[in-house]
Amino acid sequence: MDSAFLRQSLLSIAIGTIASQAIAAEKPTLTVYTYDSFVSEWGPGPQLKSAFEANCGCELEFVAVEDGVSILNRARIEGENTKADVLLGLDNGLIEETASLGLVQQHSVDNAQLTADLGWDNTQFLPFDYGYFAFVYDSKKVTTPAKSLDELIKSDAKVVYQDPRTSTPGQGLMTWLNKVYGDKTTDAWTQLNSHTVTVTKGWWEAYSLFLEGGADYVLSYTTSPAYHIVAEENDQYKAAEFSEGHVAQVEVAAISSYSDQVALANQFLAFLVSKEAQAILPVTNWMLPVIDGVELPAAFSTLVTPKQITASPSEIASARASWIRDWRNATAN
Repeated sequence: MDSAFLRQSLLSIAIGTIASQAIAAEKPTLTVYTYDSFVSEWGPGPQLKSAFEANCGCELEFVAVEDGVSILNRARIEGENTKADVLLGLDNGLIEETASLGLVQQHSVDNAQLTADLGWDNTQFLPFDYGYFAFVYDSKKVTTPAKSLDELIKSDAKVVYQDPRTSTPGQGLMTWLNKVYGDKTTDAWTQLNSHTVTVTKGWWEAYSLFLEGGADYVLSYTTSPAYHIVAEENDQYKAAEFSEGHVAQVEVAAISSYSDQVALANQFLAFLVSKEAQAILPVTNWMLPVIDGVELPAAFSTLVTPKQITASPSEIASARASWIRDWRNATAN
């Protein structure tokens, strides 16, 4: 090979490499704190990352913790030193406390595009999906499922649920019991504790234990059976519909007060409620979309549509500490 040609080729390669590194270095990084199942290979994280990065000219980095309450706990501990630009996976039971701690700021996304079913007017937290807490069972194993929360509490069925101190489903169950039992909630916790297999930090740990046969019921969502029908062509898993009603969960995202990527964070929040992202979320996170007009698999029409038990964010926030204390006292032994 001609030496002059070789030198020119090497120089071109070197220039190309430096240029590529420079372009990569110029890309901003948006750091999103979320929960572990969201970023699993079957969760929405990988698809959302690819779709958002295709147009943002940025790098989207997910940082996963066990569950939604853990996102709040980490952001609270880190304070102004947090690397989070967006907190994704908090829910309606945590927004009052998160806002009172000054951890998030206003977003610029128009709430008018959200489904009217949510009646959402909060401008710090943006919903990206929602659903109803439910106990899921294996219909091949449990042939006569409980028809009410009270029937399940008073049964001897093996139950697994999540810790209300770290998990939004666990907090949802805590809200559920307090709304149904009022000043008799401690007695209900004691009865439930007598046939609880274990309490896990997060949803995935509990659901995995249930699928392995470790419990008759697992705390999850009315939409969870859709995953098994669509992804596995398996309809043996059902959500028990309770006569008292079910507590709703609205999952939200918010921009950290300490983010230096506010414009990019607003772009990501707007993407979360776009038709593209809303088409991904129901068939990966197995919850309901927050905008109208999203086409869902036929399996969703087979799910229970429960009566809703209402609990406002302020009600949950004001009672949360005492509810957790009651749960700890009742389950200590």
